[in-house]
Amino acid sequence: MQRRSVVTLMGQVGLAGLLGGCGFKLRGPQNYTFQTIAIQPNPGGPLAVELRRSFGNTVRVLPLNEPLANAQVVLDILQELREKTVVSTNSSGQVREFQLRIRVRFRVRTPQGAELTPDTEILQQRDISFNESAVLAKEAEEGLLYRDMQSDIVQQLMRRLAKVNLNNAASPESTR
Repeated sequence: MQRRSVVTLMGQVGLAGLLGGCGFKLRGPQNYTFQTIAIQPNPGGPLAVELRRSFGNTVRVLPLNEPLANAQVVLDILQELREKTVVSTNSSGQVREFQLRIRVRFRVRTPQGAELTPDTEILQQRDISFNESAVLAKEAEEGLLYRDMQSDIVQQLMRRLAKVNLNNAASPESTR
């Protein structure tokens, strides 16, 4: 028994060495080139609330009553759409499977209007089976899947915002 644990420990140490040697490392905290951001049009929406929580103390999200000029970056949420479509039915026409989707279109700009990230869409989708005898359970599962997709979208937005470079912002007059 003791020999097995020693062999297992040695295997784990060897695996850790291989992972370190190949360049693998855990993703650390994001670094942003800005300290303040305004989220438009609804800083109190579910996506904005989760973004605010994800930023933590690294970036301050401006409240609705504060002017946009106080932000270094403006995140425009152009569209946030939840969809539910039928994927399959049985021989009697009853639904067996749905596909859930969340689409988020956004752009990032300066308060003066210089575009930092053009109009971009992020799409998340999940399939969910359906059973008439477990409607309440499936409804709860659907809500859980939507929350999971929203969290994935927020993480993608966070990574994209980390790539925003304020130094390359062209003035809106120079792009016309």
